[in-house]
Amino acid sequence: MARLHLFDLDGTLLHGSSAPVEISRQLGLEAETVALDREISAGLIGPPEYAARVHALWADLTEAHVAAAFEGAPWLARIREVWAEIRGQGDYCAVISLSPSFFVERLTGWGAHAAHGSRFPAVPFTEPVDPAGVLSAAAKVLIADRLCEEFGVERADCVAYGDSLSDKDLFGAVPVSVAVNADGHLTGLATHSYIGMDLWEAYELVRSGR
Repeated sequence: MARLHLFDLDGTLLHGSSAPVEISRQLGLEAETVALDREISAGLIGPPEYAARVHALWADLTEAHVAAAFEGAPWLARIREVWAEIRGQGDYCAVISLSPSFFVERLTGWGAHAAHGSRFPAVPFTEPVDPAGVLSAAAKVLIADRLCEEFGVERADCVAYGDSLSDKDLFGAVPVSVAVNADGHLTGLATHSYIGMDLWEAYELVRSGR
């Protein structure tokens, strides 16, 4: 049976950062977004409020800013190699993130079968964020279930990779999980734990467990 590997983005594929922070850095607004990241991590605000507030910060955002943020972000090493290996094994890989879809979806160009993020309007913005399109920890599980149906696999065939509170529901829903440079929210939940800068090393923890 094929397996489905489900990757978080912020703090997982991106080391010590988030897509919104990297986007905001291009606009000179990194400090404001780091503060927002701390608020959502502490549970002081929820994903819809977070999305509305970063959207307001990004009034001058252009596609060039987004491209520069993506290219300059602190990615883990060997992401494309891991996804090529997964594809070569006949398995599937997908990214599910609370970050903006216009950033997350770029990862299909690196080999992800699917990439889902919070639905933001097209850049440059001419309309507000629809709160109904903003993802949550629970939404990650729903998307994972839809991907299982699409790819013809079961939850029992899934492996989740994550680092924080937004991954907690998904870690509880699938049988195998890898905490990647994780915070305390995933303590005791993950099957495996990895600290480092190379996704291949995290993937090797589950590579042979077919």
